[in-house]
Amino acid sequence: MSVFRPVAADRTRLINPFRVMDVLERARQLELAGADIVHLEVGEPDFATAPQIVAAGVKALELGHTAYTPAAGLPALRERIAGFYADHHGVTVDPSRILVTPGASGALVLAANLLLNAGDTVLMPDPSYPCNRNYVHLVGGRAVLLPPVTPGSPAPTPAQLDTVYDGSVKGLWLASPANPTGAVIRADEVKTLSDWASTHDVHLLMDEIYQGLDYLDDPAAGALDGPAAGALDGAAAGALNSPAAGASDGPAAGTMANLPTALGYSPNNLVVNSFSKYFGMTGWRVGWLVVPQALAATANILAQNLFIAAPTPAQHAALRAFDADVTEVLEQRREAFRQRRDFLCDALRSVGFTLPWQADGAFYCYAGIERFADDSEAFCQMLLEKHGVAVTPGTDFGRHDAHKYVRFAFTNSLPRLELAAERLQLALR
Repeated sequence: MSVFRPVAADRTRLINPFRVMDVLERARQLELAGADIVHLEVGEPDFATAPQIVAAGVKALELGHTAYTPAAGLPALRERIAGFYADHHGVTVDPSRILVTPGASGALVLAANLLLNAGDTVLMPDPSYPCNRNYVHLVGGRAVLLPPVTPGSPAPTPAQLDTVYDGSVKGLWLASPANPTGAVIRADEVKTLSDWASTHDVHLLMDEIYQGLDYLDDPAAGALDGPAAGALDGAAAGALNSPAAGASDGPAAGTMANLPTALGYSPNNLVVNSFSKYFGMTGWRVGWLVVPQALAATANILAQNLFIAAPTPAQHAALRAFDADVTEVLEQRREAFRQRRDFLCDALRSVGFTLPWQADGAFYCYAGIERFADDSEAFCQMLLEKHGVAVTPGTDFGRHDAHKYVRFAFTNSLPRLELAAERLQLALR
């Protein structure tokens, strides 16, 4: 008598492992064995969620806000997000176009199911966030990764897109600031790419989850000449985790608005954003997706079926995230990330890494290892096992020269970054 054994669907074979999680798991095993590991692998802010947001979440639980919300999210939160686009970007977005999702991942899953048929092609940069191509594969689509025109290019050019365009291409998925490079697509480039997509009847989906974590208000935009390292990670550490005076119900002007939103260039563009990165709410699992008006009703039906609703207490907590006193805390933390970037980029160059991509945003440096090795996975294993520094191999993020790159996440304090730099000097001298 034969025994039935379930078999995974064929499409699951296209899904690559998330190597950063393997690095993290091994790092934790070493820590349990007594090793001291400097974690520069995971793209998660090391600051606890701002206390004002936490208090709002606790209050929501105390008030019994634990039932499902509408599938598209709390109406008040959708209106608040619409207000954010109006106040900070000067862009009018009807709240009916906004769907609150279980993190940005939920938004991307929703977008893939909303936009793609089996056999459709989506173009995206190489390197890029690895889950994006997996979401495309899971709905039967095909992800085509485009290598940089030149090392350090933040996005494909229209000429490059023209060389790969055919009738199967239905989407162009980009990110700014980008993971893993920290690169920013400037306003004129966003407009050009939006125009290209519109001309070719291709949807443009922009991942903007790192908006707010940009460093382009330096005296020279994008140059590594920010404030002196150490000023915030030490003396002001307490301030970063304490409520700021002067609470206000309105958003603070001039924050999260240094970069353009793709919504400003066409009503047909889609945007993914999240409360995880700038707002520091990773574990709360709240993000959002903005869709064209014509797709809003269908997106709502899909949301009902895919996840019912984002976590209710977390949505109530997120309502507090746009308030001015919270923004004061978040802006101090952004300054700390800027200082860490300045230190780490300088330290990596001094050791011998190359940095083709300008780290103008997010909290990553995508570093070339060509002077040291030609196998990024083995190189990362060596740094972790022998020197206690956890970083992510470039093979997580694409195929083009991925073995020549590693990603450093400056989501750790300056003293720990300094320790990592010392260990890198010892490992690579």
